Amino acid sequence: MQIEEFKLESWLNPLDPLCTYNLGASCVKALGVREMLEYVGEDANAVLEELANKSLHYGEFDGSRRLKHAVAGLYRAADPSLVITTHGGTGANNMVLSELLQPGDNVVVLTPTYQQHYSIPANLGVEVRKVRGTAENAYLPTIGEIERAVDGSTRMIVATSPSNPAGIYVDPELMDGIVALARTVDAYVLFDEMYRGLDDDYMPSIVDVYEKGISTASVSKVYSMAGTRVGWIAVRDRDTYERLFNRRSFDTICGSVIDEFLVAIALEHSDALLERSRRIVRANKEVLDTWMEAHPRLHYCGESHGSTAMIRYDYDLSATEFGQRLFDEEKVLICHGDVFEEPGTFRLGYGFGDASLLVDGLAALDRFLENLEKEGK
Repeated sequence: MQIEEFKLESWLNPLDPLCTYNLGASCVKALGVREMLEYVGEDANAVLEELANKSLHYGEFDGSRRLKHAVAGLYRAADPSLVITTHGGTGANNMVLSELLQPGDNVVVLTPTYQQHYSIPANLGVEVRKVRGTAENAYLPTIGEIERAVDGSTRMIVATSPSNPAGIYVDPELMDGIVALARTVDAYVLFDEMYRGLDDDYMPSIVDVYEKGISTASVSKVYSMAGTRVGWIAVRDRDTYERLFNRRSFDTICGSVIDEFLVAIALEHSDALLERSRRIVRANKEVLDTWMEAHPRLHYCGESHGSTAMIRYDYDLSATEFGQRLFDEEKVLICHGDVFEEPGTFRLGYGFGDASLLVDGLAALDRFLENLEKEGK
């Protein structure tokens, strides 16, 4: 069955090479191969020599042992033998949703979120029950609102944490409430945790606290290595692992030996890479916060713990028109809220390695907003 259009990708991808300022990107500034190796303190020449002599035969079919151990080290309760490597975070989400859901189930999805989480289940004939965060509840549903959507046919509860687009983190109290609710109906809980790790303190994962918790993540966002296309699934029980590993055989067979080798090295030094990302994101967030203070008709949609912010605006035009006009008039690319089913909003990324790009992009956005004021919008 043909799946619906992926609105975010259809909007961003064609315009990315044409824009002057990409404020729609969500990754922290990408690393180069040598740059990454030198940053984490590895001998780049020695590593690259080892890479040059690697066999290009299939890799380890259940994922590189070295990488699985490095991934497990990002959690408090993960077992390396229960980590599955995937083709990016999108591959991880697709594998979990496609394997564990079937017609007759329902899935409860906290929104706004990444479109995979509701479009893939819908395409499978699964009933999707969206529980929407709003300005009134700080863009994170209460446990009571989630509970009203759950019944005996609920197979899975899904959230992004920190969320895409808003960067909102499901704190431990709400996470525990979701787990308690899931246990009453024996449901899985899937947390897409692509942006996890930018807080100073350890950010608990769903796989730390629930025996049927599933964490999907990748090195694309906070680890600045999207081009490697390495993601993973971490689970707690062997039966779920075996199901997903079988699904992986249909999807990808195994991962790239080159990508998994480089990512294993990177994640063995995850603290160093996260510190780099925190430094970049925090400096840029200060720039954005100062800019926002000068714009009373713009409002944050919650507190971001990621590399993006979701912003609500008080102008009389649709989100699609806002995004298209901003691109046409100033060549500034943002993710308009209609791609997240959130009218009157846009997502703005601030993972730039060079803060001047953010400053100049915001100045162009200023000019656009001034024109809207002149038009009486």
